[in-house]
Amino acid sequence: MTTNALAASSSGAEHSGSSAAHWLRIGQEHYTAGRNDDALAAFQLGLASVEAQPAGNTPVETITELHTKLGNASMIRGDLEFAAANYKAALRLVPRLTVCWCNLGNIHAQTGKPQDAIAYYLEALKLDARHWATRSNLVQALTATKQYIIAKALLLELLGERPQEAALHHQLGKVHYELKEVQEAIRRFEQAIALNPRDADSLYWIGGIKQISGDDAAAQAAYAQAARIQPLIRRPAIKSPADFRVLALYAPFGGNTPTEYLFKNADHDTDTLAIFENNSYDPKVFRQGVDVVVNLISDVDQAGAMLPLAANLVERLGKPTVNDPRKIQRTTRDMVAELLTGIDGCRIPRIWRQQAGTGLSVESLRAALPQATSILARPVGTHGGDDFDKIDGTEELAAYLAKPARTDRYFIEYADYRSADGFFRKYRFIFVNGEVLPYHLAICDSWKVHHVNTDMANQAWMQEEEAAFLNDPARVFNERHHQALLAIQQRIGLEYFGIDCSVDTNGELLVFEVNASMLVHDDNAGFSYKDPAVRRIKAAFAAMLARLAKSGV
Repeated sequence: MTTNALAASSSGAEHSGSSAAHWLRIGQEHYTAGRNDDALAAFQLGLASVEAQPAGNTPVETITELHTKLGNASMIRGDLEFAAANYKAALRLVPRLTVCWCNLGNIHAQTGKPQDAIAYYLEALKLDARHWATRSNLVQALTATKQYIIAKALLLELLGERPQEAALHHQLGKVHYELKEVQEAIRRFEQAIALNPRDADSLYWIGGIKQISGDDAAAQAAYAQAARIQPLIRRPAIKSPADFRVLALYAPFGGNTPTEYLFKNADHDTDTLAIFENNSYDPKVFRQGVDVVVNLISDVDQAGAMLPLAANLVERLGKPTVNDPRKIQRTTRDMVAELLTGIDGCRIPRIWRQQAGTGLSVESLRAALPQATSILARPVGTHGGDDFDKIDGTEELAAYLAKPARTDRYFIEYADYRSADGFFRKYRFIFVNGEVLPYHLAICDSWKVHHVNTDMANQAWMQEEEAAFLNDPARVFNERHHQALLAIQQRIGLEYFGIDCSVDTNGELLVFEVNASMLVHDDNAGFSYKDPAVRRIKAAFAAMLARLAKSGV
């Protein structure tokens, strides 16, 4: 029976004495059979029949169950607001419905409000302290709010009841890792695998931990074993059916675009495929059901060997693609500097790349960077402040060059960008499908500016300035700067990437870094004013994927 057929039959059914209980039964039959839209229609007809009857004619239990079931069907459909309204309606009638409190918590967790979710889960546990779904979902919310010690205690409690539950060991492994209990984390992941030998996710985690600790051989083995078990890491949409399916490509041993936030609570399914050097990938295996490909392999210096493999697969998949690997190959620091040269109102410091194992004299470097009063140096493939030095004077430069170049390294012309008040300011924009969206401002009293090494958490004036920039970038970047940013977007040619920049002492747009490896996250505790800007980026990213999925080109 279709939804239209349900609606058409309603008057006849009511004439023959149909009741809310009748529609509740019909709706439950559809729901059990997987006909969710028909179930939705039946539950709504049941509530309509209640409205048509004199008050008190329908048992409260029936009305409550109709609201609860309608909430469940709405959850499946992805209409979380309507689901929440029905759960709340049920609770107004019968406040002791543990499942409704739990599901309200789930809705808040899915919509990025884990702290609110915790409050609903606690209400559910007041009614039933042993309710399994509430406790297991509470673990996720506690983890999302970084309450790892409480999450750990709750997981140990759950494992005491179900010690053979592999998923619990896996979750506890992640909590141990966040608590920097690395060996315990590995032990829990290994227990999860022992209980479920096809637990590829735990193997990926072990691979990641081993890689961070420098044990590349063990990491490679774990990644490869995980890929044999489960080539695709699947993340379902928050609604059913999903709007479309994304295939994301990443390199386990290379730099990737961080998408944990961008893909979180999405309306699309996401399949992630690890790309390994010397592997082959059959497009027929991975094309099924895919609407959009997102290439996450973003650091040429870290993952250059994987980019040709990814490019070949992308070409054979023949799907709309975000950040084609062939375009990523042009985004090393030195190539970007060349690519952006000549943009009006834009200053691109010169960059010289020294190959590993080769010598470089002071005279040769001075000739390559003739305007440099100071020189910045860093190994290739690095993005943070570690191993990033400012070299002043000939003696200091000679001492630095005397060190063997074990990896390729960049030498960058230093450009002064100290503001009139003595502080340095670094701005980040994210480019999404042609839009230029502000992401953050970091203010520091030294030239090496990163948000984590500033005093912004304690300085109200810095936060106010960042908020003003996020609300209106034109306060800092004039029309000439904006045109330069648009020109950069045009020349880079990627659908999604970021830029770290400033304004130099001559008023020019000063470019520090342009690539697709820049982090966007929603962990803004203490900086809640950043949330609207972050959400704009996520919304623009989701809209871009939806447009590509719909266009098919």
